[in-house]
Amino acid sequence: MSLSSTRASIGRRAPAPALLSALGAAVLLLSLACEPDTGAAGSNSTLRGSIEIDGSSTVFPITQAVAEEFRKLHPRVQVPVGISGTGGGFKRFVNAETDITDASRPISPSEVEEAAANGVQFIEIEVAFDGLSIVVNPSNRFLECITTAELKRIWEPGSDVSRWRHVRPGWPDKKIRLYGPDTDSGTFDYFTKAINGEEDASRADYTASANDNVLITGIAGDRNSLGYFGFAYYAESSDFLKLVAVDSGNGCVLPSIETIKTGTYAPLSRPLYIYVNTDAIRRAEVQAFLGFYMDNAAELALEVGYVPLLEAGYDRGRQLIRQAAE
Repeated sequence: MSLSSTRASIGRRAPAPALLSALGAAVLLLSLACEPDTGAAGSNSTLRGSIEIDGSSTVFPITQAVAEEFRKLHPRVQVPVGISGTGGGFKRFVNAETDITDASRPISPSEVEEAAANGVQFIEIEVAFDGLSIVVNPSNRFLECITTAELKRIWEPGSDVSRWRHVRPGWPDKKIRLYGPDTDSGTFDYFTKAINGEEDASRADYTASANDNVLITGIAGDRNSLGYFGFAYYAESSDFLKLVAVDSGNGCVLPSIETIKTGTYAPLSRPLYIYVNTDAIRRAEVQAFLGFYMDNAAELALEVGYVPLLEAGYDRGRQLIRQAAE
């Protein structure tokens, strides 16, 4: 099966900033979720049903690509994929409103407790690696590398950094405008923990959005911007953004497939997950979808700009699925 056309078909990709508006992204996502069963003419599959998925906008490109390819083989199975954010996805998942949730951070103890109170049992499966990317406007000529200490000074709660010269002497006396994920995002949780030392600890005076495309549009149109989001979103919009290297004490390192895989892009490399309700796994369409996910996640992760696990990682996922289905 050829997957070469998948990346171009998912709703996240866009050829110009003007096409990355929140409205455009929402309309495109709705059209993907509701597309008719016309893409798999000739399929002999008799599998039917619906698999409800929501969660992380970071993991969305992988899961959406998997869903599109899966429906070519099984056109009678509906697989809508939402992007309410990791936190928003977990809120629905622990209340048994979804079968699968995408997550860019591990489930929290309080979310585990809520799931247990609602009788929801689940498995956690790693699907790929990501590197949170620090980006600025392409017109920025002075910022090539930033230290984690400087990032902390910019983003910590109560920060008084408002102009570039406050970060480093010699930088312009221009107001910094910040862009980043909102508080429901697993990317926000991971970044604040890695940079500020405490999850959810962040200054609040920045442009926040659960839609990474909104952040891309803002940074691409703002000469004095600085923001962060997942590596795949940078990779798909590199013509409109400038990537900044990060120095955590061992020199300046840019995120790339290799530096994320080896962990040398520290401390902003992280695993990505799906969580699956074990009751859902007993349904034939969910088992088939998860098996397809494990078989194709490595190739599709690369297609959409993320770093695949070693095959042993997907074997662990297969084992968890088999055990839960018994």
